Amino acid sequence: MNVDDPADDPDGPLRMTPGPTEIPSAVRERIASQPPNPDVEPEFFAFYRDLCGKLEPIYGGDDVVILGGEGILGLEAAIASLVAEGDRVLSLSNGVYGEGFAEFVESYGGEAVVCEAPPDEPLDREAMENHLSEGEFDVATMVHCETPTGTLNDLEGILATLADHDVLTVVDAVSSLGGVPVPTEHIDVCLGASQKCFSAPPGLAVLSVSEAAWDRIEAVETRALYTDLEPWRDAADEEWFPYTHLASNLLALDSAIDLLREEGLESVYERHEAAARRCRERAREMGLELYADESMASPTVTALSVADADGIKERLWDEEDVLLATGIGEEADEILRVGHMGHNARIDRVERTMDALDRVLD
Repeated sequence: MNVDDPADDPDGPLRMTPGPTEIPSAVRERIASQPPNPDVEPEFFAFYRDLCGKLEPIYGGDDVVILGGEGILGLEAAIASLVAEGDRVLSLSNGVYGEGFAEFVESYGGEAVVCEAPPDEPLDREAMENHLSEGEFDVATMVHCETPTGTLNDLEGILATLADHDVLTVVDAVSSLGGVPVPTEHIDVCLGASQKCFSAPPGLAVLSVSEAAWDRIEAVETRALYTDLEPWRDAADEEWFPYTHLASNLLALDSAIDLLREEGLESVYERHEAAARRCRERAREMGLELYADESMASPTVTALSVADADGIKERLWDEEDVLLATGIGEEADEILRVGHMGHNARIDRVERTMDALDRVLD
């Protein structure tokens, strides 16, 4: 990704939120171009197939599907397509989005068994293994990066254990894909979104689907409508989509992925690590503490424990033209979040953000 974007105003408003992220100029220009007709132009289907091919290496090689809708659509579509009435789903959770998976499962008639850990602690692998020893599960859900608390969950051992038990896995990697290596080997449905580390506009849910997941999706008898993944398996090859696709958003995502590929994934990951490291160095210098232990902290977002997070956020925006985010849920006003992901994972942006925060706190 071109981190020295001449179209960016260094003195203008800076939105350092953990998604949606700021959008590079090349992506903004592409979305403003005349889009093809996604219903009837053959060139559009070729373009869609090419874009999915560009994304496959990021997702570990499985089939990629791009849905017209914000990232949450991908989470619901995965559950709606994989879970039938009475299916047992093991939902591993240490945060808001982990809990949300269980709610989707219940809404589609499945039985959600929640394996819950505190939001500032790792996923409870021992409890998971106890559940697996006591009964069978059809699907397991979990979150790689819990954005509200800035935690990155270590999933490799968990995924390997679930694979040994023949449990299909669904992973929310919305806030990590494209910024952090994701252990995709044993993930059957890996969920992403356009507006996070890809730094494209909100509006697209991007996910990969394994062969085992496709087999289960096709076997589920009760079909959803907008959230059904089954028609997407062959849609591009058959040059037909279940609904009119978001052509302009796809053009923007294509440009964003080109920037990422041009920079190279390893360089992108290193840039995120460097931005996160500098953000936390500055936080320590200001006497601020991370919400969770630094060993769990994600390279894409830093969650700081503060008092009156909402008041600090308002002052930063009003006085410094810097936008941050607070937490979500019960601890919303105790967490201030700096999003250094995608286009915003840049040392100069981190420095400006932390300078502004220092002035406001002082």
